[in-house]
Amino acid sequence: MRLSEAQRRAIVAETARIFGPDATVRLFGSRTDDAKRGGDIDLHIEADGEPAELLDRELKLYARLIRRLGDRRIDIVVHPRGAVPRSIDLQAMRTGVVL
Repeated sequence: MRLSEAQRRAIVAETARIFGPDATVRLFGSRTDDAKRGGDIDLHIEADGEPAELLDRELKLYARLIRRLGDRRIDIVVHPRGAVPRSIDLQAMRTGVVL
């Protein structure tokens, strides 16, 4: 996993702050492969809430992570807990690393 411990802690803390302590956050994509270089930070979050509310939280999380981690590409995918998973959700759940 190509995140520093400080980056991992910041992501977990900000996700819990915005989505609540029961939210699950996973790192997926190229950053899970130690042999690769570069790449954006792909995050998959599973949380309770209605779609409009989750979108507001997603935008807040993005802004807070940019402030804490610096100006870098961060992609966030939010899956409402209990909803039918999309292909991106299935991919993240299968290959992602829970932070």
